[in-house]
Order: sequence, then structure tokens, then C-alpha cells
Amino acid sequence: MNYSEAIEYMQNLTKFGFNFGLGRIAELLRRFDNPHRKLRIIHVGGTNGKGSTTAMLHSILRESGYRVGAYTSPHLHAYTERYSINGWPIPEQTMADIIDELRPHLEDMVKKGFEHPTEFEVGTALAFIYFYREQVDFLVLEVGLGGAIDSTNVALPLVSVITNVAMDHMEYLGNTVGEIALVKAGIIKEGVPLVTAAGGEALEVILQKAGEMGSPVTVVGRDITFQGLEHGIGGQYIDISGKRGAYKNLFLPLMGSHQQINAATAVAAAEVLAGQGVIGPDLAVARGIASTYWPARLEIVKDRPTVVIDAAHNYDGATSLKKALDEYFPGKRTVLVMGMLGDKERSKVMAALAPGKDAVIVTKPNSPRAGDWQLLAEEAKKYVARVEVIENIAGAVRAGIDMAGPQDLVVITGSFYMVAEARELVMEQANFLSSRQ
Repeated sequence: MNYSEAIEYMQNLTKFGFNFGLGRIAELLRRFDNPHRKLRIIHVGGTNGKGSTTAMLHSILRESGYRVGAYTSPHLHAYTERYSINGWPIPEQTMADIIDELRPHLEDMVKKGFEHPTEFEVGTALAFIYFYREQVDFLVLEVGLGGAIDSTNVALPLVSVITNVAMDHMEYLGNTVGEIALVKAGIIKEGVPLVTAAGGEALEVILQKAGEMGSPVTVVGRDITFQGLEHGIGGQYIDISGKRGAYKNLFLPLMGSHQQINAATAVAAAEVLAGQGVIGPDLAVARGIASTYWPARLEIVKDRPTVVIDAAHNYDGATSLKKALDEYFPGKRTVLVMGMLGDKERSKVMAALAPGKDAVIVTKPNSPRAGDWQLLAEEAKKYVARVEVIENIAGAVRAGIDMAGPQDLVVITGSFYMVAEARELVMEQANFLSSRQ
């Protein structure tokens, strides 16, 4: 099987949809001698910020001298991005070869009465196999959806991390913050330390679960604190005060004050590892935070007009985006290009982002879950006079940039799949233009 065949095979597995439970992934991994039990894992869950926190912790450990794997999802432009070691994605043929190994086991499992493993379950098994064979020092493992019955939850980590809890994926996780928090808290293992940046009702639920499991807890904002110093286009400076020391004047190359708590969460997790003695006491926190790369999060991809891309795919993400736009681009004339999946809180997201914008362009995410995507335009019309519906993402992006003057701002946001396609289009165009100059 070559890489293109392997990707086609994986994409075909999406027909099995979401099918939670650990039985299938456990059986699949058993057939490969349980590689997940032989890895040193940091398990990162939460509603928003878990990808950024994963990226920062990965960077801190890498800069501290370790060989670090990271498993994240979804990907932006290539499936191989989901599996990286010290920032380098899995080689295409290596990925294809492992999928080729997995395939007969999937078929045999079905013959033996198992339901067919889902795309994410196969992808998770691939991750454990790959990182075990590569003998990484650590694997930073991002939860896919939820926690308790997400396929990554077969892991027994060194530390569990829950960034925060907000309303998202309610059709799978619950209709209240408390219900969702209980699902997220499912990654807490008996006696395994927990780091969390959750607050309010969610924190109460998580602390109760941690108490039941005998897991020591580090609460971000209580046991480790942070303070923003100054910010500008391209990043910000922050102080973090942890249990093992103070980290002053750290440069964080991600915009938005919400990234400060993610940085503190990553540092807290690294400190727990140092406290366990599994890593040395000399953490390269400053270098790790400064070298973090996590695209499509308040990322500037073009100048004149300034084009910002952010995967604010739910209400909590939208409020963080609005706050950041007010902080970094006050008073800017702004065009909003947006496409959201049908299962999201579209009215609340649009209410957060549309007021004050000069125009809104609604487009269709490239996903079978796009649903009645055009209804987003009706929400936008409550706040903005100029609203256009352009189904093609490329056309929507071009229209948004054409509407903006050189000093204006274009914000592209919504579904991760829509944002990924838009980012590729804008950056390809920017590279084309720079090559002509």
C-alpha cells in the first residue's frame, strides 16, 4: 500500500462515524502486544486549548533534550501532521506501512464479531505502534473527543491534563457543563497526578473525581499562576510562577490572552514530570515556550490586508477570538469569513463575533457534518447589514480579501476543516505573489 492508497483507506473509515468505547481499540492493540503500555505518556484533554497545551508541552520537553512524540487531531493540511516526533511528521511510507499491517487485523476483528474500528481508533492504534517502535522518550497524547470512552483513554499516563470544560459536542458528551466535565474527567487514572485549568462547576466535578481516584491535583490559577506582561503582533510576554520556580519574561509566539493559561498548564505538567523524577530538574521552559509552533490559532497569514486565521469552532473559542481581536486590532475595519458545522452553537458564536464587523461572508465547511450551513447567514443578518453566502471556500476567501482595503482586517474562522482549506489557499497565494516580486 502506498501513501495515497493508505489515506484513501483511512478516509473510507469515516463511514463508521463516532462509535465510543474501548473494546475495539483494546483488542486491536492486544494484537500488537499492547504498545501503549510501554510508552511514557502525558494525556491531554479538555474542550479548548488542549492542542495548544500539547504543542507547548511537546516543545518544553523537546528543548529539555528529550525525543518527544505528539499525537494530535485533526490535521491542517496532511494526515501525517497528526504524528510527529520533535516536530517532524511521520514519513508517508511509514504511515502507509503501518496501516497495511493494521488492515488484516481490522478485517479479522469483524469476522470474529467485533464492530469495525472507526477511523479515529485506527489512527490511535497507528500512533501507539509508531511511537513505540520509534522509542520516543515521551508521548504527549491529545484526547480526540470527550475523555472517558475516547480511544486514547486506554493509556495509563504519567500525568493527566484537563485544560478546561465548555459547551461543545453536546450530542455526545452532555447538555450541561457538569455532565461534560464528568466525561472529560474520565481520563483521570487512579493515583496519577492531574493538572487542570478548569474552573467553576467543571472544576468541582473534576476535583471530586480526582479525590475518588486518589489523584493529586495541580490547579492552574491556584497552584501555578501567570501574568501577561505585554503583547504585540506575533506574540506576547508572560510570567509564570510554578511550584518548582518562577519563569520570568517568557516569550510566547501565540497571540491571545487565552494562550497564557495554556502555557501555564503546559509548564505545570512539565513540573509534575520533574517532581516524579522522570525528567531532569532543569526544564527548558523559556526555550520551549518560545519555540512553540501551533498554526491556525490567531495566525497572521497575510499582510495588506491583514488576514488572521483562527479555528474558533465553538462558543468558548469564539469569545476568546473576540477578546483577542479587541486587544490586538482595536478599531480595525473587519471582514469576517466564516463556516461552521451544523452541530455547533451557531447563534451564540455569531452573536459573539459579528457585532461591529463591516461584512460577513458565510461559506460551507468541507465536511459531511456541514448540515444547513446557510442558516449561519441568517444569524449574521441580525448584526451586520452586508452578508453574503458563497458556498465555495476559495471564492469566499477571495471575496473577503477583495472587500478589504490594505489597512483592513480579514478574519477567517469556524470549522477546523474550513479554516484548514482557507489557510492553504491564502498561503499558496501569498507564496505565489512573493515569488513574482
